[in-house]
Amino acid sequence: MKPSTNAATDWTQQKERGSLFLMRLMAWVSLNLGRRVARVLLYPASLYFFIMVPKARHASGEYLNRVLGRPATWRDGLRHLHTFASTILDRIYLLNDRKQLFDLKTHNEDLVRKVEANGQGVLMLGAHLGSFEALRAAAHGNHPNTPLALLMYEENAQKLGQLMAAINPAVTQEIIALGKFDSMLQVQSRIAQGAIIGILADRTFRNDETSWLPFLGQPAPFPLGPFRLASLLRRPLLLMLAAYRGGNRYEIHFELLFDFSQTGLARQEAIDAALAQYVSRLEHYCREYPYNWFNFYDFWKSDHAPH
Repeated sequence: MKPSTNAATDWTQQKERGSLFLMRLMAWVSLNLGRRVARVLLYPASLYFFIMVPKARHASGEYLNRVLGRPATWRDGLRHLHTFASTILDRIYLLNDRKQLFDLKTHNEDLVRKVEANGQGVLMLGAHLGSFEALRAAAHGNHPNTPLALLMYEENAQKLGQLMAAINPAVTQEIIALGKFDSMLQVQSRIAQGAIIGILADRTFRNDETSWLPFLGQPAPFPLGPFRLASLLRRPLLLMLAAYRGGNRYEIHFELLFDFSQTGLARQEAIDAALAQYVSRLEHYCREYPYNWFNFYDFWKSDHAPH
């Protein structure tokens, strides 16, 4: 897994009109007409983006071909976008702390409680699979006294912060923007308080150093930054995912990826081992919940892939 440096990635250059537009539309509908009516409108909204956003449709098809092991049909593509739209809608309610509307089934919660009991803080890696808001709701509900923070690149933090502020301004206090002079000081301070620190670790950003690992049949680039951070903090590294199961149901999974506080490996060996485990488990959950993967761009970087 030789590190490499990426050129600007496709997803950073794309306008997130799907997510931003859907968020605004669903916010108005959900708050004025209710969740039942809003869910009915998800079907035409999904169809609109399936037809009008060809790049997203193409990326969806490429991913679905890989994860399903067969040529994806237009029904598969619509289901993929509808799943995404459903999580966007539910974000409105989850950010408003209306957890009672949902059936959140948690797997391996004891692992989180065990790590939490040490009082040393923990770094959790997620992905653009399922709903981070469902994870956040579960964390607040099951661990009300534990601080929570989300690490994000500054540009994305500003975008998400604007959306969050329109729904629940208090939530923006949980965001730590990477790339600022005091970012690491904030992270270390939160960790010292025993906080749960979350970061989505499946997308590369601009000139991130990456490693190319096999993922759904072809090498794809994964960022080294989150794993270097975990090594620096010397804390247990957990995987966190919340897959949408239809209706109001989410399946929340926690797994121990690597414990940087108790490793005898050299630093780079430990980073490589943790990254390989993350990619392996991410592939597992993509296959288990194939319509929950929300990276609508050329994830495998066909034009930059190593040969």
